[in-house]
Amino acid sequence: MERASLFFLVAWVALLSAAPMAQSLPYDYSSSSECLPEPMEPHYDGGIIRNADFSAGLEGWTAFGYGSVAAGASAAGNRYGVALNRTRPYQSVSQKVQLQNDTHYTLSAWLQVSDGSADVRAVVKTNGNFIHAGGVEARSGCWSILKGGLTAAAAGPAELYFESNATVDIWLDNVSLQPFSREEWAAHHEASIKKARKKTVRLRTRGAGGKPMPGAQVRIEHVRSGFPLGSAMSADILSNPAYQRWFTSRFTVTTFENEMKWYSTERVQGREDYSVPDAMLRFAKSHGIKVRGHNIFWDDPNTQMSWVKALSGDQLRRATARRMKSVMSRYAGQVIAWDVVNENLHFNFFEGKFGSEASAAFYRRAHQTDGDALMSMNEFNTLEQPGDFKAVPGKYLGKLWQIKDFPGNGNAARMAIGLEGHFSEPNIPYIRAALDTMSKAGVPIWLTEIDVAKGPNQARHLEEILREVYAHPAVHGIILWTAWHPQGCYVMCLTDNGFRNLPTGDVVDKLIGEWRTRSHAGVADDQGYYEAELFHGDYKVTVSHPAANATVVQSLSVDRESDTEYTIHV
Repeated sequence: MERASLFFLVAWVALLSAAPMAQSLPYDYSSSSECLPEPMEPHYDGGIIRNADFSAGLEGWTAFGYGSVAAGASAAGNRYGVALNRTRPYQSVSQKVQLQNDTHYTLSAWLQVSDGSADVRAVVKTNGNFIHAGGVEARSGCWSILKGGLTAAAAGPAELYFESNATVDIWLDNVSLQPFSREEWAAHHEASIKKARKKTVRLRTRGAGGKPMPGAQVRIEHVRSGFPLGSAMSADILSNPAYQRWFTSRFTVTTFENEMKWYSTERVQGREDYSVPDAMLRFAKSHGIKVRGHNIFWDDPNTQMSWVKALSGDQLRRATARRMKSVMSRYAGQVIAWDVVNENLHFNFFEGKFGSEASAAFYRRAHQTDGDALMSMNEFNTLEQPGDFKAVPGKYLGKLWQIKDFPGNGNAARMAIGLEGHFSEPNIPYIRAALDTMSKAGVPIWLTEIDVAKGPNQARHLEEILREVYAHPAVHGIILWTAWHPQGCYVMCLTDNGFRNLPTGDVVDKLIGEWRTRSHAGVADDQGYYEAELFHGDYKVTVSHPAANATVVQSLSVDRESDTEYTIHV
């Protein structure tokens, strides 16, 4: 009996020891921004979804909301489910699933509608709650992917269905719902960071005549991060040395919170004043901090000055031309990007005055004025709210392509995606899935205004968001919307008024530390090589050797495009 017990104990210990070595299921970053004649195969073979491709007809699927469902097939033989004769938004094809506690789920499904186009939302009903997991504008005649996700707060039964306010038939195919533990999700971060944010560099140490120098002493020090991480800045920084020290010791990029906006530089018609943004730009440049231009125009009618609202169409056209020429000619070549028309998915002040292509025309003129800067579409709720149909990834990309297709823009226009990121409680799997789809535009993605609503979990949510977006390979930069004011910040501060970190500031400092390379010190091998894995950034490399009686200090920059091998002569 004791021998049997010992056997089972040894087996159990061996199993536990082997567990950390198990490989997590890799994450599938694939998505599509196109409407395709036939859907792509389901991710993860459908995950926990049964009969994901409807090859067995409606087996595993039922009607939701007292609707009618049927099986359909294309001329090519592809099979799918259909919710037909719909009279209510929630009437749909659905499937019951069992969710695991505290688990991330990534969702994907291909959708089509019987006529025209319609907004379709994925919903998971669980524990009496209705969780929005993603949305897409589905069309007739082709298939569009809805990629999203959710985090299950508790274990239990759930039901996945699809809703639309339009009464068209909804076609559904190749559905996937794949669970990932938090440990697996973190492993995806590590794998992506290793590939997208780091590079293994090989240093060749050479002496007289180019001979290898085995035993050379090598030290590598991280001087500056290569990934742009920053915060919004307020004019208060100009007169507050403590704010200056705190800010410049952390950040490499900034956006002026309000000081470059039209209502700040021309409050009274014809009386422009750039003294404040001029001073802020001088300050940023003196500390090597890059600046995003925010913004040229804002499509929200509530942000327009009374004198702008009172202008006739021709007067407004002349005023906008003056505004663009004034601000862009002043700062051309000094900013890395421009938010040309802010929030033009949710608002349409200028489209209401000039027509549906007003934004596209502004972007063309902006590119002509400052061709070296990125021209960004800055918008909210694309990542924050899966249920906001105005800003779902497909709608955002549709507006982006309208701008790029406008005569004079095309591939010459250096477009970028700006996603604000004003979060309450983040849906982490949805953030990743939305970025997957947005990445199909093939342009740089920036998180431009990240903050999190006040609450007991504010700092934890901020860390989750920052880890998620930093790890995504399509993201090129992050800016926090945390400009300091003595009377308080817009939503989220990182410090108190004495510039002592709040919990949110501690999160930022912790991640800045994690995303830096610790100093390397070692000895070149017998071939004179020294190898190190480095985060992207600028480095100081010091090499010495007793035989050469010399020490060499050299700068090194590591990024996505840089070499992997360097020669240092001692």
